Amino acid sequence: MARYTGPKTKIARKFGEAIFGDDKSFEKRNYPPGQHGNNRRRGKKSEYAIQLMEKQKAKYTYGILEKQFRNIFAKANRSKGVTGEVLLQLCESRLDNVVYRMGISPSRSGARQLVSHRHITVNGELVNIPSYTLKPGDVVGVREKSKSLKAIGDALSANSSVYEWITWNSEKMEGNFVAVPERIQIPENIKEQLIVELYSK
Repeated sequence: MARYTGPKTKIARKFGEAIFGDDKSFEKRNYPPGQHGNNRRRGKKSEYAIQLMEKQKAKYTYGILEKQFRNIFAKANRSKGVTGEVLLQLCESRLDNVVYRMGISPSRSGARQLVSHRHITVNGELVNIPSYTLKPGDVVGVREKSKSLKAIGDALSANSSVYEWITWNSEKMEGNFVAVPERIQIPENIKEQLIVELYSK
C-alpha cells in the first residue's frame, strides 16, 4: 500500500507536536515550517481548516491514506457507538498499530514493514496485511524465524510503554490483544469530534 514517505519533521512542525515519535529536529524547531513559520501573528484559521488539520493529523499518526481512512470512518459511522471514538478504536485495532504498541517496533511505519515482510503472526498464522483488524483475544506474535532479528530485540528492550488492553510475554515473544481500548486509554492527542464534523458536512 502507498503511504507517506516524505520528511516527518516538517509534518510534525505543521501540527506542533511530534506525531511520529521522538524527533530531535522537531525539538529544535517546534514552530510551523515555511518562511513565516516563527511569526506569531499568523491569520486565524477557519473552522474547516481546523477540522481538516485534525483529520490529517490522525491520518499521519496512524499512517493511513485518505481512501482507507474514509472507509474506516464509514465503518465507524455505521456502528452503534460514538462515531469519533469508534473511529480511533478501529485505528488502534489495526495489526500494524498493535505491533507498535506491543513494542515490537519503535514506530508504526516500522511495524507496518514487519507485518508486510511476514515477520508477524496472529493466532499462530502468518498475516502480512498491516490493516488487518484484530479482535479481543487475538494473539500477536513474532514468527519463530524472526525472533532473533536484532531490530526486534532492540525495540523490545527499549520499550517501556504499558497499555491496559494489551499483554506481552517476553519469553514467548507474543502478546494478547485483550480488548478494544476505551477512548480514555488511547494516548493520541486527536480531537476526533472535529473529524466527525468534517466528514458530516
